[in-house]
Amino acid sequence: MWGVSDAIADRREQWPVDTSKTMFEGKVVALRQDIVRSPVDGATFARDVVVHPGAVAIVALDKQDQVLVVSQYRHPVGHRLTELPAGLRDVEGEPPLLAAQRELYEEGHIRAADWRVLVDVFSSPGMTDEAVRVYLARGITHVPDDERHQGEHEEADMPTSWVPLAELVRAVLSGKVQNALLSVGVLAAWSAHHDGGYDALRGPDAAWSAVEPS
Repeated sequence: MWGVSDAIADRREQWPVDTSKTMFEGKVVALRQDIVRSPVDGATFARDVVVHPGAVAIVALDKQDQVLVVSQYRHPVGHRLTELPAGLRDVEGEPPLLAAQRELYEEGHIRAADWRVLVDVFSSPGMTDEAVRVYLARGITHVPDDERHQGEHEEADMPTSWVPLAELVRAVLSGKVQNALLSVGVLAAWSAHHDGGYDALRGPDAAWSAVEPS
């Protein structure tokens, strides 16, 4: 495991909230408005917070250093994006690792024997509490055709392909692919491969402060 100075580590901090009101509650997310009080000068200010269940994503890597990607239509941005297999943590009580294994089976039609935590991210901390854990999965086996999960809506049209890790890195840096989790995941995998190796990564059940009680 890499040595990292605690001086640059994120830390928990919670400013006082005078009032909190749910403005909207949808199928996946809710919108909450908090009136926050500054402990520095006592001033108050409003912050809109998109409440999100969180997510997982997977960099599935085969023996040829190829990464499994999916092609998915994303209505909010009006693009079909190249992405990692990923999904919401919307099953109550489901541990993150099991969520990742489920998503890899459902979207990627594969299973993996070796799992590591690649990187943890807050997707957009200025507006949402969404926290995402990106795993590295190796030791790949393919799911037989008659056992494959059948997607619906956008997931009914979500072809998969295997792309060399180095090619995906170039695609990220050239702006050819723009999905945030894919960008973070493949760059982290490339960095890990060239600095310490994959076995230096955290174990699959590593602590995750973003989703654990303070």
